[in-house]
Amino acid sequence: MSKQEQNTKMTIGVTGGIGSGKTAVTDFFSSKGVTIVDADLAARVVVEPDKPALAEIAKRFGSGIILNGNLDRGQLRTIIFDSADERLWLETLLHPLIREQIRIELQQAKSPYAILVSPLMLETDQHELVNRILVVDLPEATQIERAMNRDHMDEDQTRKIIASQMPREKRLEWADDVVENSGTLEQLHQSLEKLHETYLSLV
Repeated sequence: MSKQEQNTKMTIGVTGGIGSGKTAVTDFFSSKGVTIVDADLAARVVVEPDKPALAEIAKRFGSGIILNGNLDRGQLRTIIFDSADERLWLETLLHPLIREQIRIELQQAKSPYAILVSPLMLETDQHELVNRILVVDLPEATQIERAMNRDHMDEDQTRKIIASQMPREKRLEWADDVVENSGTLEQLHQSLEKLHETYLSLV
């Protein structure tokens, strides 16, 4: 975290591949009163109707990418996962805007420490906004099954998304903390309770 982006709080970065259970993790921390800043929600804010980024996306992909005034995320997801060039264009447009939105939200956090949750924390420079990285981990087969069930995607599309994210082994190399999430919700909460106490002790 750069000096310009530091605030009085510690920020924990939570990341993991699609279907790893990041929401279950952040729901637990939220129940403890911890402020959660979600990069996916920040990404929605920057493409809201009348925002400049939405106009740029429509200019690039045509007005059909807008559905009832809002971005057609399903159509956009299909486009960018079928074309590395289009994905790069979109990332170049949105990532600086998303980072700034995240920075603003983290500065407004009131809890002893804050959490930034992002599926692309390590693929982007968002990791520079956090003090520690918590990786939510599970075997790839379980990850694929959960993602397909949750998002109603076929296996091919799910594997494309996984391939676009950082490999599991490399992600784990970045981790200050790891929570294994192939078991029950109760087991996950037991592990997170210990991490919560650790983070409070570090503030």
